[in-house]
Parts: sequence; C-alpha cells; structure tokens
Amino acid sequence: MSFELPKLNYSYDALEPYIDARTMEIHHSKHHQGYTNNLNAAVEGTELEGNSIESILQNLDMNNKAVRNNGGGFYNHNLYWEVMSPNGGGKPNGELAKAIETSFDSFENFKELFSKAAATQFGSGWAWLCAQTDGSLTICSTPNQDNPLMPGVGCGGFPILGIDVWEHAYYLNYQNKRPDYISAFFNVINWDVVTKRFLERK
Repeated sequence: MSFELPKLNYSYDALEPYIDARTMEIHHSKHHQGYTNNLNAAVEGTELEGNSIESILQNLDMNNKAVRNNGGGFYNHNLYWEVMSPNGGGKPNGELAKAIETSFDSFENFKELFSKAAATQFGSGWAWLCAQTDGSLTICSTPNQDNPLMPGVGCGGFPILGIDVWEHAYYLNYQNKRPDYISAFFNVINWDVVTKRFLERK
C-alpha cells in the first residue's frame, strides 16, 4: 500500500495570522507531496514496501539517503500538521503539564528551551519534544529531515511535538526572522494532540 499525503483538518488559511495561507498551501501540496511521492518510489519493490513509516524509520539503514530524507520528510510533516490547530495555543494540562514541570521546572522554561533548540538548529531541520519510556521529556533538534525515531541521530525518544525550521516553513511571511516564526508557532500548538501522543508513547 502506497503512502498518501494526509488531508489537513483545517483550511490553508486557518492558522493565520501566525502561519499564512500561501505558505501552508505550498508546504503541504508541494513539499509534503514531493516527500510522499519520492518515499513511495524509494520503497517500491524493496523489502520496505508495505511496512509502516514508523517501522521503516526505526529500522532504517541511515546510508539509504532516499528513504532517510523522504521517509523523514513524510513522517515529520504528518506530525507537524497534526500538532497544529486554529484553536491552539495556551498551555497543556493534566499529565503532560505535570511531565513538563517535572522535566523542565516550568512551562515557561520549557518554552524557552524548545525555542532555543529551534532557533539554533543550523540550516534546515527540526526541533522536538520527546517522551521517554519512563514518562520524562527531553528537547532536541535534528538536521534536514532526520527525526528521533531514526537510529543514531543523538535525539532519542518518541516525538510528541515538532517544529519545522526549514525556510520553506516560514520564509514568505517571516523572511529571515526565524525566532518570530517560532514564537508564533506557540499560538497554534494543539496541546490536546500533543497530550494524546504523550499518553500513547511507545
């Protein structure tokens, strides 16, 4: 079964003014579609065909650049769209809020550390909030389309929140002001989805 570009749960303009409609349209229909098409081409006729994207990434030969780049791009963007909502923002509550306080002392400190990881990722990449098997949380960043599921990236755990800091994610609206985009991202985070991922961590 081929991987398919996911449909968004909101319109391209729903995240404005934080993320503009034109960026959303290009990002989803062009960039993510490209990763999806290229991933299908890379796994077709191989032993990877028919496997879940999580299984492919967790058992990845990191020298397989086509699957590494496009599989990562497919998975990362799936998560990115999922953890945003026009009704997002605010703070988490319940078990995730407690885990953030335990791991980072406060939500404000978590926000500062996550923003720093995103802002200081050199070049293209992602910043992640990851859940560990013991329920603790960690923050890290990865280059390009690498993610915490992949072996040996130095960024372990189950990703429950991710921000895309490739320029195509923000440049039309924010130009070179990546920190402004990162700050805006906190207004659209769907903490219900992030909490669900935390509770379902593997």
